[in-house]
Amino acid sequence: MRMLIVPFRVLRKHGYYVSSDVFRKFTDGQGNYNKALVSDVEGLLSLYEATQFRVHNEEILDETVNFTTTHLKLLLLTLSNSFAMKISNALKYPINYTMVTVATMHKSELCDITSHSTELFLETNTSISNPTLLFLGGGKNWIAKALPFTRDRVVELYFWSLSVYFEPQYKVGRNILTKVLCFISIADDIYDTYGTIDELTLLTNAIERYFFFLPVFKQRWNIDNVSEQLPSYMKFYYLALLDVYVEIEKELAKENNSFQVKYSMAEFMRIHESVLLIIFFQMKKLINAYFQEAKWYHGNNVPTMEQYVKNGIRSSTIPCLATLSWLGIGNEATKEAHDWLASEPSILVASSIIARLSNDIVSHEREQEEGDISGVECYMNEYGVTKEEAYVEIRKIMDNSWKDLNRECLNPTVVPRVLLMPVLNLARMSEFSYKDEDSYTVSKNDLRYIISEVLVDTITK
Repeated sequence: MRMLIVPFRVLRKHGYYVSSDVFRKFTDGQGNYNKALVSDVEGLLSLYEATQFRVHNEEILDETVNFTTTHLKLLLLTLSNSFAMKISNALKYPINYTMVTVATMHKSELCDITSHSTELFLETNTSISNPTLLFLGGGKNWIAKALPFTRDRVVELYFWSLSVYFEPQYKVGRNILTKVLCFISIADDIYDTYGTIDELTLLTNAIERYFFFLPVFKQRWNIDNVSEQLPSYMKFYYLALLDVYVEIEKELAKENNSFQVKYSMAEFMRIHESVLLIIFFQMKKLINAYFQEAKWYHGNNVPTMEQYVKNGIRSSTIPCLATLSWLGIGNEATKEAHDWLASEPSILVASSIIARLSNDIVSHEREQEEGDISGVECYMNEYGVTKEEAYVEIRKIMDNSWKDLNRECLNPTVVPRVLLMPVLNLARMSEFSYKDEDSYTVSKNDLRYIISEVLVDTITK
């Protein structure tokens, strides 16, 4: 059985379409799986892993995932500890739905880590130990003093960047991504829990009016008039946010990977023609999405599920992070590719929905206590269902989004495959972070264990 199933999984993983009809060899005339397959544990596990690459209209694979999940859970009660752990990890962290570094770590529990993997782990340990890289030195202190209400999650944010691309050649990209993630996390705390609606209006307007002028006009525009209208903590955040994007420009220029374009005034007005301006525009859209959620909350409004998801695509942070991640990739990330990503293609929408709704499921009860809007509340309110019923239906939406992701990763792709992987990996990291709880907000248990294994323990093994 594995001789047929493993090639299917490997080919699908690398973008080659293979018919799912091969799975029918293991069913009877009514389409039911032969119960004798349960005795082949390795084969059953291979079947389960292959189903994670299914696309729409593959009913045989939908049946397969139900069959294999049911029987693998039953087998956990009868297997030896080492093999039971392997199956438990496969069920909790599906191979296509979890970050690459976690999948690699769990494989290393059963076999030796290759020298190449060790090299990658060494690079990540070296990167994170650099205090200038991620504000791990004085930066953390000034954030804590000026913005004491924010979550201190710099290491966790670096781990998010590591999940997007862990290869050594993307070190600069991880640096950029982590810096901006720090500011996104702070913005989330400001809009979700700390700022009043009047303060949030001022900050949103300041970013809306001036942020996209930054690359060309930073020295010409007097932003003091805008920043002086903000509360002190917002002024600090706003000016630091502007500065970090200037720093990103300089950093890219040093690496000869800058996408700056020297514009005439007429060319500048065509904002979409500049990759950097597209990146700034994504940050503006994210801030506006946070502001919309705040207006719903402060206005005691519960949007429809369609309205929530439309806004949630942007508040998920995925469009902003995916665009930023391409800065570290190189020549493949052309202006045309960035224009395509800015149009919110299916793969980006799918990744965003997975990120938004997986977060909502695990944080719904906490957010409800705090008065925040979530997809669970929107679904319950619109369709008159219980919380548990809403969870089931939302997971179906996420499952369909994974099928969209898998389909968009099959050849031929619109842009080079190397550009699609960060979008896919962002969805994977979201699934991992929000598996059983909001591990970013809570930051304990599985997340800390995995971070320790990947960034600390591997260096001593």
